[in-house]
Amino acid sequence: TDDELYFQPCFSPVWDTALAMIALLDSGLAPDHPALQLAARWLLRKQVITGGDWQVRAKDAEPGGWSFEFENDMYPDTDDTAEVLIALSRTELPDERRKREAIARGKRWLLGMQSSNGGWGAFDRNNTRRIVNQIPFCDFGEVIDPPSEDVTAHVVEALALLGDAGSPAVRRGLNYLRRAQQPDGSWFGRWGVNYIYGTGGALPAFQASGRDMARLRFRRATTWLTTHQNGDGGWGETYASYDDPALAGVGDSTASQTAWGLIGLLAADSPRSEAVERGARWLVDHQEEDGQWEEPQFTGTGFPGDFYIKYHLYRNYWPLSALGRYRQALTHP
Repeated sequence: TDDELYFQPCFSPVWDTALAMIALLDSGLAPDHPALQLAARWLLRKQVITGGDWQVRAKDAEPGGWSFEFENDMYPDTDDTAEVLIALSRTELPDERRKREAIARGKRWLLGMQSSNGGWGAFDRNNTRRIVNQIPFCDFGEVIDPPSEDVTAHVVEALALLGDAGSPAVRRGLNYLRRAQQPDGSWFGRWGVNYIYGTGGALPAFQASGRDMARLRFRRATTWLTTHQNGDGGWGETYASYDDPALAGVGDSTASQTAWGLIGLLAADSPRSEAVERGARWLVDHQEEDGQWEEPQFTGTGFPGDFYIKYHLYRNYWPLSALGRYRQALTHP
């Protein structure tokens, strides 16, 4: 603009398309709706079937993932791939055979990218040598890609929805998530701010895997969410929580973070609980006349402690997904 300069490091079309599709499906749009079919066909064309740097550590993995941007075939990532697989599996296409082949190939790639500790990093396998961070010019954030709780949760959820809930890979992924749970019951969020994002992703992964959500560890997680719910019914967390754990779950209510808190609770709590009803009411009351939500805060993470990302669609598709799941839970408890 005339007096401001905006720097945009990259676009996120694959990520946004998959999550928008999931939100529309959660909200009740028919799986064979033309908009979903058009988006699914676009995603099918974006599958990466060529090699990349990830093959250095995952030589035995067959290509088949999806990348974050329009064109970045060298760096497909497991997080995008997981969400794309969820979106595709729930969408009905005239050519189901092509879709099934793409899903099968994407799933094989995900399985080949699992790290030895059971978790998944975003771009690589077993890329955990923290000594590399001590290289003098590495002053801008992480240069390694260790497994993280949020990515692992998304991958586990995808694999479970594809019928692998009892597989060794999913069991190892769930064990990683069990070990990574914080003493207070929450989970860390590497790619979203922060513990609300991690907890809102981990609980649906356990639910999709058929685990008993009444167990103590999940009650501890729902207790953490309810105790960090703001007085207005929403959830919010400042990105300063990456530097100061005392700020975990603390911040002004935002549309996307309220949606994450609500999605987490819906996976492990009654849809008629007071906290769930208050969270849903916050989203309903804060929707604008044009159907959108306002969200000036940055709730996406690039490098924790270094830079953060504002996804302009987070304020819309996450609340839509949360409210859709709320309605489903009320209709089919």
